[in-house]
Amino acid sequence: MPSYTVTVATGSQWFAGTDDYIYLSLVGSAGCSEKHLLDKPFYNDFERGAVDSYNVIVDDELGDIQLIRIEKRKYWFHDDWYLKYITLKTPCGNYIEFPCYRWISGESEIVLRDGRAKLACDDQIHILKQHRRKELETRQKQYRWMEWTPGFPLSIDAKCHKDLPRDIQFDSEKGVDFVLNYSKAMENLFINRFMHMFQSSWSNFADFEKIFVRISNTISEQVMNHWQEDLMFGYQFLNGCNPVLIQRCTKLPVNLPVTTEMVECSLERQLTLEQEVELGNIFVVDFKLLDGIDVNKTDPCTLQFLAAPICLLYKNLANKIVPIAIQLNQVPGDENPIFLPSDAKYDWLLAKIWVRSSDFHIHQTITHLLRTHLVSEVFGIAMYRQLPAVHPIFKLLVAHVRFTIAINTKAREQLICEYGLFDKANATGGGGHVQLVQKSMQDLTYSSLCFPEAIKARGMDNTEDIPYYFYRDDGLLVWEAIRAFTAEVVDIYYGSDQVVEEDQELQDFVRDVYVYGMRGKKASGFPKSIKTKEKLSEYLTVVIFTASAQHAAVNFGQLFLGMYPEEHFIETPVKEAMALFRKNLDTIVSVIAERNKNKKLPYYYLSPDRIPNSVAI
Repeated sequence: MPSYTVTVATGSQWFAGTDDYIYLSLVGSAGCSEKHLLDKPFYNDFERGAVDSYNVIVDDELGDIQLIRIEKRKYWFHDDWYLKYITLKTPCGNYIEFPCYRWISGESEIVLRDGRAKLACDDQIHILKQHRRKELETRQKQYRWMEWTPGFPLSIDAKCHKDLPRDIQFDSEKGVDFVLNYSKAMENLFINRFMHMFQSSWSNFADFEKIFVRISNTISEQVMNHWQEDLMFGYQFLNGCNPVLIQRCTKLPVNLPVTTEMVECSLERQLTLEQEVELGNIFVVDFKLLDGIDVNKTDPCTLQFLAAPICLLYKNLANKIVPIAIQLNQVPGDENPIFLPSDAKYDWLLAKIWVRSSDFHIHQTITHLLRTHLVSEVFGIAMYRQLPAVHPIFKLLVAHVRFTIAINTKAREQLICEYGLFDKANATGGGGHVQLVQKSMQDLTYSSLCFPEAIKARGMDNTEDIPYYFYRDDGLLVWEAIRAFTAEVVDIYYGSDQVVEEDQELQDFVRDVYVYGMRGKKASGFPKSIKTKEKLSEYLTVVIFTASAQHAAVNFGQLFLGMYPEEHFIETPVKEAMALFRKNLDTIVSVIAERNKNKKLPYYYLSPDRIPNSVAI
């Protein structure tokens, strides 16, 4: 009788093992096997991190194995089991891999097909077409869109973390990490003392240094020692945590009535301000999004304030960017003066502090929350709803949305909800942060997520004119590495543009993003469909770059881009493409490390060895 060797790998995360009964059935082209209990006498099967092998003998020839069915039945009490993969050795000596990487909860079953990535057009066998369809029908019931707040991108239909599908919840280890990291951050920053300081007046600027007492790294030390200086202020717009706002000024803002006479002591080329603009030496950061946003009034004992500044910056003869004029609100007038470097020391310093405060609000709410977390969640939900696990695009993207929906759900529970941390700690809390996201949706366009286009749109693409913009330089290297990788994967599975256009699952994925994520707004520029291999590669680059590199640049990460611990792809050409991708990323790491040598203020946020795969890792 035919004999198969079944190898079962259990996950290594906490509580991944099970004591339940596990049954396996084989579905082949010539028939189906009986259920076989996978059990070895006097042995603890399916322990955490274990790889167990079993001999399965069947009565008749099964033909080509198409599916395997795994059933989990209660032994003593219900526990979840994380199945990584199953490898099947056939009677002919061939090996078939069945990736899973899913939790099996309670008394339930899952049906797996082999790990070769397939488009819908590649499936000609009825049972495989049926499996594909049923998987998506089940997922679309589990992953439902919901409007958390009007004007936001739609999110997952879950009130709290435990309502999420088990496969996308934090595992226990990651959940503990989330709590410990949050607690550690509070401890490191002395957050209770920090918040108390803001609820009373500071006696002097030395109080500010108390915030940094527990932080010790090169960047924080440089900032602590030089934060009052104009050079550091300008540098942070290029390479700080929010390097996406500064743009070349092609025309002086009409609501900033600054003159050459006002700033001539800052202009080093003996030219008028207008001439400096024409030469491309003037830059602007405009916080108009904050204009009209309600200030936090949740604590009647604490008065809070918001500014909506316009900051004019100048490229000096050393090619460094420095501020030359600051107006704290949008409408000019006697009560809204323009502050200058020639003003009294603390007048100018306070003006810069207000700008940095405004930068914080835009960074946290727009650059970080909206443009990485919420956007990545949209891609993730659409992926789960429209792409089966066998689809090559699912296999490509799943690592880049890992835990994204979970961490965003936690944020809606604890951070941005009513009475959450935003309400307690931010001047935009109490509803202002919600208004800010709603207002910013009009600027959330597809082209603004295409890194090279976004850089060019702000006039910041000339490396000779602006030589110290490391966010741009490193970002372009990483973008190109990702683009080359996605193009190679697309070439493997899509023989022509026509195959792309006729991939209905792919088109449904893209349409879900447009209709639900971008709320069907044509002005967003998000495609409703994709018709060419080139555009598909670009789209996939946007998804991966947003979740990994862009998030790392504005939030800083700990796990590495290009590392795929879950082996969803099994084909050699894709594994070779992944190896080349990692090699290209290693080259970028070396380039950045060489540039950072001997720099007092190194920039490494976009070094691939510091970029996490997703926003939640």
